Amino acid sequence: MRQSLHNTSLRKYNTFGIEVNAKELIICHNKEEIQTLINEKNFNNQNTLIIGGGSNLVFTKDFDGIIIHPQIKGISLIKEDDSNFWIEAGAGVLWDELVQEAVNNNWHGLENLSYIPGHVGASPIQNIGAYGVEAKDVIEQVKGIFLEDGKDFQFNNTDCKFGYRNSIFKNELKGKVIVTSVIYKLSKEPNFILSYGTVKEEVEKLGEPNLKNIRKVITAIRKSKLPEPEEVGNAGSFFKNPIIPIVKFHKLQEQFDKVPSYPIDTEWIKLPAGWLIEQAGWKGRTMGNVGVHDKQALVLVNKGGASGNEVLNLSQAIIKDIQEKFSITLEPEVNLI
Repeated sequence: MRQSLHNTSLRKYNTFGIEVNAKELIICHNKEEIQTLINEKNFNNQNTLIIGGGSNLVFTKDFDGIIIHPQIKGISLIKEDDSNFWIEAGAGVLWDELVQEAVNNNWHGLENLSYIPGHVGASPIQNIGAYGVEAKDVIEQVKGIFLEDGKDFQFNNTDCKFGYRNSIFKNELKGKVIVTSVIYKLSKEPNFILSYGTVKEEVEKLGEPNLKNIRKVITAIRKSKLPEPEEVGNAGSFFKNPIIPIVKFHKLQEQFDKVPSYPIDTEWIKLPAGWLIEQAGWKGRTMGNVGVHDKQALVLVNKGGASGNEVLNLSQAIIKDIQEKFSITLEPEVNLI
């Protein structure tokens, strides 16, 4: 049954642990509840925000409007052929629960995305990615509802206009739709991607490359670098990894012996934002109640009682410093509300 909470705290709805209030928070458990809600309220004239696990946003002030929190559950195998499985998951399913389910059932394709916080509904919006895999590689279809009129939509992979940590849902359709479920096309055959970081060597220590070993290794690596939000408030990777021209990369190599990089094509290359932030001396630094994590410079953390504006100020100071030192502009991966 739909729940409506007025002037309620959002602290437990954002992993950074920012203490702000929402004018109204509405929790919906199925598509029908969302459509009924849309019929009751005119969202065209109201300040509206859709949130999932709250792992990719930072509130800088109270939210004077309506927040919709879809809690649509369920993971189901909807069809299969000789090569693939098609899996549908509700927007409110915890992302890592879906990955665990895939590994348990020998559905290949999600294992590199282990231990990413958040809900399934965010996976197409953000085009989440890690260790050489992005959600767009496995998303077949995104289902949802238009806020304007409550009508259904079904977008195929191409319709979603996926880019690096980007999609149509962050651009033309931002604030205009609610994702209700996602269909993933997963393989029956392994196509393991082990080239990022120390994944390959860590997997070899456990024996053969298989779904369970890859998941175990990636989960362990992420746990070693990322603080648990329940213990230290954070929003995971705060910045996107910048993509720069090869020419600029070669100039950077003249300054530093070893610059970690991931080629995109013959003209562009991706750099780890965390490496740039660490080189600039920000790793482990603190400003007021916020700081840069001492094990992973890509993560900003709540040291206790932080405000959203403190997070914003720290991120802007880092962006300014990286621009001055490297002539590279960092972009937040996190949504600042």
